[in-house]
Amino acid sequence: MDKTYNPQDIEQSLYQDWEENGYFKPSGKGDAYSIMIPPPNVTGSLHMGHAFQDTIMDTLIRYKRMKGNNTLWQVGTDHAGIATQMVVERKLAAEENKTRHDLGRDAFIDKIWQWKNQSGGTITKQLRRLGASVDWDRERFTMDDGLSEAVKEVFVRLHKEDLIYRGKRLVNWDPKLHTAISDLEVENKDKQGHMWNLRYPLADGVKTLDGKDYIVVATTRPETMLGDTGVAVNPDDERYQNLIGKEILLPIVNRRIPIVADEHADMAKGTGCVKITPAHDFNDNEVGKRHELPMINVFNKDAAILSAGECYAFDGKPLELDAPIPERFHGLDRFDARQKIVDEFEQAALLEKIDDHSLTVPYGDRSGVVIEPLLTDQWYVRVAPLAKVATEAVENGEIQFVPKQYENMYFSWMRDVQDWCISRQLWWGHRIPAWYDADGNVYVGRDEAEVRRENNLADDVALNQDEDVLDTWFSSALWTFSTQGWPENTDDLKVFHPSDTLVTGFDIIFFWVARMIMMTMHFIKDENGKPQVPFKTVYVTGLIRDENGDKMSKSKGNVLDPLDMIDGIDLESLVEKRTGNLMQPQLAKKIEKNTRKTFADGIEPHGTDALRFTLAAMASTGRDINWDMNRLEGYRNFCNKLWNASRYVLMNTEEQDCGFNDKSKEYSLADRWILGQFQSTVKTFSEHLDNYRFDLAANTIYEFTWNQFCDWYLELTKPILFKGNEEQQRGTRHTLITVLEGLLRLMHPLMPYITETIWRRVAPLANIDAKTIMLESFPEFDQSLVDETAMADLEWVKQFILAIRNIRGEMDISPNKPLNVLLTKADEQDLRRLEDNKAFLSALAKLESFKVLDSADEAPASATAFIGNLEIMIPMAGLIDVEAELARIAKQLEKAQKGLEQVEKKLANEKFVNNAPEAVLAKEKEKLAEFSDAKAKLLEQKAKIESL
Repeated sequence: MDKTYNPQDIEQSLYQDWEENGYFKPSGKGDAYSIMIPPPNVTGSLHMGHAFQDTIMDTLIRYKRMKGNNTLWQVGTDHAGIATQMVVERKLAAEENKTRHDLGRDAFIDKIWQWKNQSGGTITKQLRRLGASVDWDRERFTMDDGLSEAVKEVFVRLHKEDLIYRGKRLVNWDPKLHTAISDLEVENKDKQGHMWNLRYPLADGVKTLDGKDYIVVATTRPETMLGDTGVAVNPDDERYQNLIGKEILLPIVNRRIPIVADEHADMAKGTGCVKITPAHDFNDNEVGKRHELPMINVFNKDAAILSAGECYAFDGKPLELDAPIPERFHGLDRFDARQKIVDEFEQAALLEKIDDHSLTVPYGDRSGVVIEPLLTDQWYVRVAPLAKVATEAVENGEIQFVPKQYENMYFSWMRDVQDWCISRQLWWGHRIPAWYDADGNVYVGRDEAEVRRENNLADDVALNQDEDVLDTWFSSALWTFSTQGWPENTDDLKVFHPSDTLVTGFDIIFFWVARMIMMTMHFIKDENGKPQVPFKTVYVTGLIRDENGDKMSKSKGNVLDPLDMIDGIDLESLVEKRTGNLMQPQLAKKIEKNTRKTFADGIEPHGTDALRFTLAAMASTGRDINWDMNRLEGYRNFCNKLWNASRYVLMNTEEQDCGFNDKSKEYSLADRWILGQFQSTVKTFSEHLDNYRFDLAANTIYEFTWNQFCDWYLELTKPILFKGNEEQQRGTRHTLITVLEGLLRLMHPLMPYITETIWRRVAPLANIDAKTIMLESFPEFDQSLVDETAMADLEWVKQFILAIRNIRGEMDISPNKPLNVLLTKADEQDLRRLEDNKAFLSALAKLESFKVLDSADEAPASATAFIGNLEIMIPMAGLIDVEAELARIAKQLEKAQKGLEQVEKKLANEKFVNNAPEAVLAKEKEKLAEFSDAKAKLLEQKAKIESL
């Protein structure tokens, strides 16, 4: 093997070999195990969240594949309606100076398909860099023909069952993109704004209890008052009991609106009076529904003021209600209208006051503009009947959440579920399979021919298809079964559905997970008619944050590209990457400064395996995970350690007799010990993977590999390999190959590249004739290979060696100087272990002689250590220069004392203690403990040396 581990030399060519040889495909043997990849957006590129989840999924798939399962990791991408349309619209504007409307719908859709075919595969290429062992021949796209047919089928069936309907309801409206958007596409930002307190005059001479002819309402959106249809007061609020059922005269528009009693009005908040605008506020909409208030829409699709309010009842039917808006407001943008309305209230002496106010403002995450609740015609799924079955599936354990606490999040959504708005005012997506005639009648079918046939419509009846497309979450809700060929009853559907594990983030438990459960259980039934679940386990990951615990975002400049962790990036390229597309110079300057400070030397290449191992090791059960570059560096060193250990094994076994024949072998204590240790590791590692504790699995494999195999066992083999007889050497070589080959198979699911590379060199030495590690069997725990006596004896040997090494360290004795050892209080087991392992002890602890004393009284002045009752003594006379050692200790004591005094002085300073951040104080207290501990140890050493 190469002297140095260079992941860049092995990874991409190895992946290409795997893919070309079809190693990722289902084997057709064993029990099925499948994972459906959460389809990333076709516009996307790999981020740390993808890397994290894909590492976990690939680990599970590789593990189950090696366990003999018939594995399928189904890959695919989502068409990402809004995101993709925006990308292509921008490209069209930049390259041709045109809008989609210049091209028309069909030509624009063609442009998107062209873009998808040329540039839409970025993220799938990046998935390959992570080592994702997905079956690429089965790759699906939510807009491909098969999935499009499934989407139409589901829509038509749900509509026939009265579970899909069209209605006029309030939605999150994006005034820039001109479409409804989901709650997940709304980004709530904390802003400093204002609360306007407005006087609403009472009608018909009515007065409040304190004699006022008006009441005061407070609002952060004065422009919506043009659509007010009521004012709410709490039914228990004594201040307004006499006003319930009375009316106010709405300023500016002079419309009479009622005062209603509703608990939505908080007596302790503001004046206790709340203006109700059912067409422009979700909470107000619920109040309006309870009191049968009309809905008056005052905004057009640009969120500008209409010339007259559009009036509707809650069943969506138009109301014959006069709602004029003064001409001076017509066409005004909502924020311009806000200022004009406030000015007019002030001029009319109806502006009570303006308060500074902290508020949460909803923004479209794609458009960046403030979202407006707007009354529009949309298509909806009647969710409640579907949610009932889906909720029961989790309640009765058919679907398990890991960690379990996420079930509560799921239940909180499902037990208070609202109908789902599934239509979007876009061109890119699954066009709604509904057609309208000239009279506005709607017909739903799989295509126009079916609509005409089933409704007996003549060819001369003009039909126009609905312009809207379906929410992308609608097609992705069908992901587990549509990717397997549904609505056809395919063999894949029979074999791989239900899938086994879904790996996803907590933020889309409702938007995706719950909807998949609802849709799957409604459409997929077993042979007995029982609804099938889409998956059996939902493993919910935390969010990868930066090293300070902040959410990664482009605006903060703290986003890390996993490919930069793998391949490395120089500082200037990293700065350009983080700031190149920022429009705000001050922000770009700030991010550049932070980047140069944090990554002064850029990012070194670490390779895929180190990144994967880091992500697995950090996959705790907590909700969020703080990224740590130091851990990535540490696990890159771990890869080096494995590589160098493997080179040692190969150098001592290649072209040698490794005992994989009928020749006799003699196993040393170390051989028997490492075989038992490996079996224990196999058992623990497998249990952790089975329980989705990837962090504990990674720690288990790390501890065995670094500490037991590399640091101890390889050292313990040297006396045998250099001085043992032929049978002993054969036994040790056999053990070296056996353990390393098994260890590589054990590690493979976490670190596929390095394990495959080394295994291909090691396997022939073990008489294994196979082309890839990934199709070999996963190690199984074998109790017969656990020699409890050998395990205990070797642990005793390790303690003995460590005791000697500690004495050398404390007394500053050269590791090359042979030592004489005196022993007291040795029992029969100690004596047996000593006799059996003198070769190990002499070689690894550099010992010249052993002598067992009847009593410690016979011993000269010595440094001592204990293993249980056994006392180990190293006579000091002649080993060290007493005066020189005391002088050295004196210098170290002086240094420790100075440090101690400085920290004590700092912590005694009341001003420092009161003003220092908690982290700084903790650091100083840590220093205090370190200096105190160092001083105590030095004093102890000094006493020992003086006794000589």
